[in-house]
Amino acid sequence: MAKIGQAFLIRYGEIALKGQNRSEFESALERHIRFALRDMEGSSTWKAHGRFYVEGVPEEHSAEAIERLSKLPGVVSVSPALKAENRIQDIKDACIRAVSAAAGNLREGTVTGEVVTGARDELTVRRKPTFKIDVRRSDKRFPLTSPELNQELGAAVLRAVRGIAVDVHNPDIWLKVEVRDVGTFVYWQEVPGPGGLPLGVSGKGILLLSGGIDSPVAGYLAIKRGVSIDALHFWSFPITGERARDKVVEICKILRNYNPFLNLYIAPFTKIQTAILEKCPERFRVTVMRRMMMRVASRLAEKQHALAIFTGENLGQVASQTLESLRVIEDASAYPVIRPLICFDKQETVKLAKEIGTYETSCLPYEDCCTVFVPKHPVTKPKLDQVLEAEKDLDIPGLVAECVDGIEKFPIDES
Repeated sequence: MAKIGQAFLIRYGEIALKGQNRSEFESALERHIRFALRDMEGSSTWKAHGRFYVEGVPEEHSAEAIERLSKLPGVVSVSPALKAENRIQDIKDACIRAVSAAAGNLREGTVTGEVVTGARDELTVRRKPTFKIDVRRSDKRFPLTSPELNQELGAAVLRAVRGIAVDVHNPDIWLKVEVRDVGTFVYWQEVPGPGGLPLGVSGKGILLLSGGIDSPVAGYLAIKRGVSIDALHFWSFPITGERARDKVVEICKILRNYNPFLNLYIAPFTKIQTAILEKCPERFRVTVMRRMMMRVASRLAEKQHALAIFTGENLGQVASQTLESLRVIEDASAYPVIRPLICFDKQETVKLAKEIGTYETSCLPYEDCCTVFVPKHPVTKPKLDQVLEAEKDLDIPGLVAECVDGIEKFPIDES
């Protein structure tokens, strides 16, 4: 009886282009793969031929393993595979099992032929599902060449799997067979990953997380570039209620699929907003508020050894996101302010929010401190001297210090 086991092939792209520090990036990705599967007893991870392999995952956890691995920054794609010994009969058995499973998974209607017109209605003729085998033999000690093994395996599948046909141009099942020195891997699926760089290789950042559509997507894009982010939410209780805060917590849970080390910090912002309402001209309120956020975020970044502040701002989307406004707001930050969505249009952002799973939560109707604070006629092209004049009556050092002292790390897992 052939011994056929389960394995996962994990591909990475951009990391392979690195030079002398490539091993640093590969080591980071390997650590995160192991961490993602830490509770799957018996799993093992190893690297060869420019990719990672995982074995030993219990079969009942296969779908969960794919789900976790396909969300890791740096991973281009994941393929569930069958691993066989480098013996011809074992490889044939693996191919037969793989094609049988793939054909069984084809949904009804995906393999239909031409339309036949009848007397009363039109009928679509069902056709046989088709397959193609693509062999790559890197183990040159194997007795058959790639074309020879291709023919052997194709004939074995045709004999063993009923209702199957060959199509080398446009097959329903494209079975890939890799003969390597450690064994032969047989697979037909590639589950896409986010790509990019492994988490943490680009340093740490603070994400200003509002609870809207944009900022979670900005956080995801930062994570995808290897930044380990912590989220900072400004909460103006009771102006904004607990549901607004809980909404942000749910978004953080989703972002943890991509960055499992993400922390959420809640900053008490009511006193700052109240002071701005009392002492600043109405049309400058949003600009001054954003500047105060930058000051608080800078202090948190210093404490957490972060290197930059990330926001979901988008050029021209609202009054506080004109070039003039962005320049004045960023002036209050002690750290670089990075805006991954700066040139996105809204449809691009919404599309990505749906893909990463934050869209529906972001659309819940619980307003944050920004949306309840917008004046009727905000300034769109503020000048720095005007803004400094607008905020001159604020006790900026005192307000910022009190807000920073009140920041709490919110327990995401316990909520």
